Amino acid sequence: MTVSTQSKLLTFAEARRVVEQQAATLTATEAELTNLLDAVGLALAEDVRADRDFPPFPRATRDGFAVRAADVHAVPARLRSVGTIRAGASVEESGISVGSGEAAEIMTGAPVPEGADAVVMVEYTELTDETVTVKRPVKSGENVVSAGAEARHGDVMVKRGTRVRHAVVAVAAAVGRPEVAVHRRPRLAVLATGDELVDINLPPGPNEIRNSNSYSLAAQVYEAGGEPALLPVARDDAGDMALLLRKGLEADLLLLTGGVSMGKYDLVEEVLASLGAEFFFTGVAIQPGKPVVFGQVRLDGKTTPFFGLPGNPVSTMVTFQLFVRPVLDALGGANPAPLPFAQASLRAPFATKTGLTRFLPAKLEGTHEKPEVELVRWQGSGDLMAAAKANCYIVVPPDRENFEAGEVVTVLPS
Repeated sequence: MTVSTQSKLLTFAEARRVVEQQAATLTATEAELTNLLDAVGLALAEDVRADRDFPPFPRATRDGFAVRAADVHAVPARLRSVGTIRAGASVEESGISVGSGEAAEIMTGAPVPEGADAVVMVEYTELTDETVTVKRPVKSGENVVSAGAEARHGDVMVKRGTRVRHAVVAVAAAVGRPEVAVHRRPRLAVLATGDELVDINLPPGPNEIRNSNSYSLAAQVYEAGGEPALLPVARDDAGDMALLLRKGLEADLLLLTGGVSMGKYDLVEEVLASLGAEFFFTGVAIQPGKPVVFGQVRLDGKTTPFFGLPGNPVSTMVTFQLFVRPVLDALGGANPAPLPFAQASLRAPFATKTGLTRFLPAKLEGTHEKPEVELVRWQGSGDLMAAAKANCYIVVPPDRENFEAGEVVTVLPS
């Protein structure tokens, strides 16, 4: 194991690749059977399988009349109505058979009767007494979902590793699963460092600031499916920091914020090295977040990954999204997800320096036809107001300097 703090500055693409490679080696947390709604946000530890064919019968997708398509090839066609089938009809009620020259009134979701192979939408029909006049032809299979078209009995409907969202809840409910096996939330220790920090329930002194980073990180952790554990602030003292680091390394993943720059009192890397840390990188050519550190420590027979995130609030938020999230996903048993980059038209021009990949706070607005994005005015990576106003970052490649209004740029939702 390497015990060194020698600088390992990577490009954004290199660092992201290293994180993904290391994440792939991690063991997910244990599985537990959980109430379906309590599983929301967690990753499935099992496949969810169909307990019968879906749909279990040919299903009408429109209100109208079930017909034989061959009978309405030429319109107008006049057919004899042989009954009505509603959604949820009993076997006896749905036991209608449609013969040549016949039609059955049918509701959305109802089983298509034997003999019929299509449904004519009600707006293209006219019912007089027992005669249905069809004014528009249909093809065989139109407005009908065949039995088993969505899944066959025993098919995997949702794969293990999928995060449980509302659509997954719907599938699990449809197959009669009030409980599902999910991976427990990974426990992430959150350790802020710095003599200038006080807790949010205390009044700060003239040269102190409240510890917002621990709370913003805890929120990101929980939203991403983890369980945050906030540790006391580590003072700029190697002994104090080492004690808290040891405590944090008992978790599944340790997140530090602050103390990773080049200042005299930035002690995180030094103390980690004294504990035998292996560093995968000690900086990434991005802004904000350049001093971010990633590695692992083997202590008392347990190997724990860690991130040292820069102390400026926006830097902390950005580096969590870019680098921490894949590791948290892996620990939580979730399938790896790529960063959700998108594109939008730039509302106003801006200029920046080359050399770093930049993630600049911005506001994405406009319409679905023309999404537009504009930089949020900010005072650097310590500007909490800018972070709160933004809903995305404009991603600036390291070789670009000037951007014009109307130009299409890449954005990353925040």
